[in-house]
Amino acid sequence: MSPVPDIAANLAAVRSRIAAAAERAGRRPDDVMLVAVSKTFGADYVRAAHAAGQRDFGENKVQEALQKISDTSDTPGVRWHLIGHLQSNKARKAAGSFAWIHSVDSTDLLNRLDTAAVEHGTSPEILIQVDLARETTKFGAAERDAEALGRAAVAARAVRMAGLMLIPPWSEDQEQTRPWFVRLRQLRDRLEAAGLPAASLRHLSMGMSHDFEAAIEEGATIVRVGTAVFGPRTRPE
Repeated sequence: MSPVPDIAANLAAVRSRIAAAAERAGRRPDDVMLVAVSKTFGADYVRAAHAAGQRDFGENKVQEALQKISDTSDTPGVRWHLIGHLQSNKARKAAGSFAWIHSVDSTDLLNRLDTAAVEHGTSPEILIQVDLARETTKFGAAERDAEALGRAAVAARAVRMAGLMLIPPWSEDQEQTRPWFVRLRQLRDRLEAAGLPAASLRHLSMGMSHDFEAAIEEGATIVRVGTAVFGPRTRPE
């Protein structure tokens, strides 16, 4: 059975929930970008979501994404977001293939991406991933390093810093993840007060299928939603 009807209905439901959360926070629904996380799902799922009006898609792994980008090259207007950890040795491929890279967590990776973007003639939007909880299983820059990394990103030649990204400690209860969203927003405000340009801090990428409403209420401008759009994953990520 074709996945098209389910995906279209799921997208409509997610968009409705995004709008309701934005309105509760006194924000416009259009201020929140939905990234449909298509990792582990095939190109047919991307096409089905595209047919329902979705344009931004998130992938975790460069190699899987490159194959999917190739398989959907006939689908116009798709913007690809790399939301998973990026190894330095894949920076060159990433800089040439993704419109957005959410997971910049070191100056070494930043410099490699910037050099590659210059070579490719691209200018991907980048987000600094911050690991506020300092979990050993998560990637991300330490909170204390965010300002220096942000200043380096603002000074980059080709990549364009657009804000911050967070993956909080897991909880099915979004009230348990809400405080982490508050902390990322507060960090953004401190970085702006310290002199980083507001335009380079305009986005907060936080919130997934189980907690994106709390994230939006606390200031998320980008939510990364997979299961609620495409359904449960049938193979390991």
